[in-house]
Amino acid sequence: MNYKDTTLSSRERAEALLSLMTLEEKVAQLDIIRGVEYATIPHKLNHCSIDEKSEIKWDELEKTIGDRGIGFIHDAYAVPKMFNRFQKYMVEKTRLGIPCIFTGEALHGISFPGATIFPVPLTLAASFNRSITNRVGQAIGAETRILGMHEILAPNLDVAREPRWGRVEETFGEDTYLCGEMGYQIITGEQKNGDFKRDDAVLTEPKHYCVHGIPENGINCANARVGKREIEQCYLPVFEKAITKAGANNVMACYNAIDGEVVISSKYYLTEILRNRWGMKGYVRADWGAIRRILQAHKTAENDKEAIRDVFNAGMDMQGCSDYTPDMWEGALIEYINKGEISPEQVDNSVLSVLTLKFELGLFENPYADEEKYKKVIRCEKHKSLAYEAAKEGMTLLENDGILPLKNEYKKIALIGPSSAKQRVGGYSSVPEGYEVRSVYDELKAALDGKAEILQCSGCGIPVGTQAITAEDGQFHLVEVYDEVEDTSIEKAVETAKESDLVIFVGGDNNFTSGEGHDRSDLRLPGEQRKLILEVAKLGKPMVLVFENGRSIDLSEEVKVSNAVLLSWFGGEFGAKAIVETLLGQNNPAGRVPVSFPADSNRIPCYYSILPNFFENMFEGERTARYSFGHGLSYTRFEYSDLAVIKTGETDFTVTAKVKNIGDVDGDEVIQLYVNDLVSSIITPRKLLQGFERISLKAGEEKSVEFKLGFDSFKLLNKDFEWVVENGKFEIMLGASSQDIRLKETVEISR
Repeated sequence: MNYKDTTLSSRERAEALLSLMTLEEKVAQLDIIRGVEYATIPHKLNHCSIDEKSEIKWDELEKTIGDRGIGFIHDAYAVPKMFNRFQKYMVEKTRLGIPCIFTGEALHGISFPGATIFPVPLTLAASFNRSITNRVGQAIGAETRILGMHEILAPNLDVAREPRWGRVEETFGEDTYLCGEMGYQIITGEQKNGDFKRDDAVLTEPKHYCVHGIPENGINCANARVGKREIEQCYLPVFEKAITKAGANNVMACYNAIDGEVVISSKYYLTEILRNRWGMKGYVRADWGAIRRILQAHKTAENDKEAIRDVFNAGMDMQGCSDYTPDMWEGALIEYINKGEISPEQVDNSVLSVLTLKFELGLFENPYADEEKYKKVIRCEKHKSLAYEAAKEGMTLLENDGILPLKNEYKKIALIGPSSAKQRVGGYSSVPEGYEVRSVYDELKAALDGKAEILQCSGCGIPVGTQAITAEDGQFHLVEVYDEVEDTSIEKAVETAKESDLVIFVGGDNNFTSGEGHDRSDLRLPGEQRKLILEVAKLGKPMVLVFENGRSIDLSEEVKVSNAVLLSWFGGEFGAKAIVETLLGQNNPAGRVPVSFPADSNRIPCYYSILPNFFENMFEGERTARYSFGHGLSYTRFEYSDLAVIKTGETDFTVTAKVKNIGDVDGDEVIQLYVNDLVSSIITPRKLLQGFERISLKAGEEKSVEFKLGFDSFKLLNKDFEWVVENGKFEIMLGASSQDIRLKETVEISR
C-alpha cells in the first residue's frame, strides 16, 4: 500500500505510512510544542498568540524537531500565513513530510485576537436551546479552521455539582441529560458531523474525562470522592454520548483522582471504558501539567520517567503542553520501549490514531490554509449576530415584582456596580482587537437616546484574587487588589443613587473570581458588592439587580432589598446589549438556571437531583435551593393542559401536552419533562430531567409539545451493575422548573 493513494481508507493510508516510520518519528507524532515559543514577536494582547509580523526562530525549531517532525503545535494563534510557514517546514523539511495538527482553546470562540466572543457554555445551557448551541458550535468550528487550526480543546463536559469550583462557567451545568444534549449539539456543530475535510470543521476534544466537576472543597484538580454507580449514572453518560453519538474521536483526561485512582494512569478509565466499551477511535491527551502532578500531588510514581511509563501503559497517548520537553517525553518512551516496559504495538496503535485523523482532516492533500479567506469569516456579521442572539437566549430572570420590563416613568436612572461600565465576557475567550466590547452603560445610553438621564458610578471593584503591600501612616498593610474600574467609592455611589428615581446595579464575577484556578469558599458576591447594594437599598429607591456571573451566587440578602434580579451569566461580547434589551422589554427572558442556587453559601450541595433523605432540614433551614435547576421567569405567563401519556412499546411512551401563553406579550417557554421512579431496588432521585423543549408563543397562542421516552428514560444501574428498567410505577412530570411541576401522570411498566 502507498500512503499517498487517495483511494485507500484513512486507516489503510495510516498503516502504510506507519510501516515507513522510525521509532523516533513515531513518538514524535505523540508530542506537542508551543508555537509562540518559536516566534520572534508574541502578540501584544495575548501571550499565547503570534504577531502577524513575527518571524519564526527556525534554528530553534529545527533543533527541537529536526527532520522527524512533531504531532501537534499548540499556542500559535495567528493569521493563516503563520500556520502555513510552520506547516511548510513539516511538509518540506522532515523526512516523511507528515503535516502537524494545530490545536487551540475554543471554549466559547477561538482564542485568536479579534475572533468572535460568544457567551460561555453555561449561558448556552441556560438557554435550553439546542439549535442555537449547535449554531454557535458551527461558527466556532468555522472561525477556528479558516485560520488553519484543526483541533480544539473543547467542549467542557464536566457535570458541575460543586458551585465553589471556578470552572462551572465552562460547563453545561449540573444535570447529566442537559450536559449530554448540549454537548452533542456543540460537538456536531463544530465537527460538521465528522466531515473533517471541510474548511469549517474541526476535531473536538471533550474534557475533562471523566469526573472533574465535583472536586473536594471545590478546589480545581482536587480528588473526587464518588461511588462507581454514580460515576456510571451521572458522569460517564455525557462523555459516552459525545463519543458514540456525536462522533468525538478524542478526549482530554482530567488531572484528578477518583476514589484514589489517578485517571491519567488508570487502565480502567482510559482503556477499558474509552476503547473497549465505547470504541473510541482517536487519542487521549493529558491535561496540561497532569503527568507531573502524579509526582507533585498524587505521589504514585517515584520520578518523571516512571510517571510517563505508567500513563502511557494505562492508555494515555500524549502529554499536554507544559509537562516535559520533547527530549524528555519522547526519550522516556523510547527508553521504556527498548527496555520492554512499553510495547511497540501500543505505540503503533497510538500513532495510528493520530495519523488516521490527519488523513481524515485531509492534511496530506491540503496542508495549507487559504491566507485571505479568514478575513471574511472571523467575526463576520453572521457570527456577531449569532453571539448577540445567544446572549439574549440565555438571559435568566430570577425575581420580578412587576418592575420589569422598565416603564418610561423613570427619568433619572442610577447605573451602579463594578460591571456597570465594564463588560465581563468570561474566561478562555478571545481578546478584542480592532473593536471595544460595549458596556451596559454604553448600551443603555444608546437605547434611551436622551429619554432618561443615566448617572453612572461603579461604587466598588471586584477583587482580582491577588494581594499587595501598601503603606498607610507609616504602617504596612496587606490589601486585596481590585480590577480597574472608576469611582470605587460606595459613598459616591449612594450619592449618585440619591439623585435618581431608579437604581440598576450591575455586578457579579470577573475573570479572577470565576474561572480556572479561581475557586471560592464563599458564594457571596466578591468584594464589597453586597455592602454597596445594601447601602443603596437604604434609600428606598426601586432597584434592579443584574449579575454577570459564572456560577451560582448566594443572594440571601440581595433578594430582600431588590425589585428584580436578572442573570446574564457571561454573555460574551454582546452581553451588555442583551441585558439592556431585556431590561427594556425588547427581549422577553426565557433562560433557566442550569445550576441550582443555594439558599446561602453554607447550604451546599443543593443540586436538584440529590438523593432523598429522611431529614431534609438543617438547623438554619431547608437544604433545598433558593432557585432550583430549571427556574426562570418571563414577562408573560404560560398555562399547561391536556397531558397524555401513551404507551407505544415495552418501555416506550409518547408524552404530549398543550402550552398556552395566557399573558399579554410574546415569549418563550421551556417545558421540562422529569421522571420519578417511585419504588426501586436502588435509591434514585425524586426526579430526573429526561426531556425539554423551548417553544415560542405569541400572546394568546397555544401549541402542543411532544416527548418520546424509552429505555434510557427509565433505566437504573441495579445491584449487579446492570442497566435495567425495573417493573413498577413511574411518575411523568411536566413543568416550568424542577420545583414548578404543572402536570403529572403515573405509568406502570410490567414485563
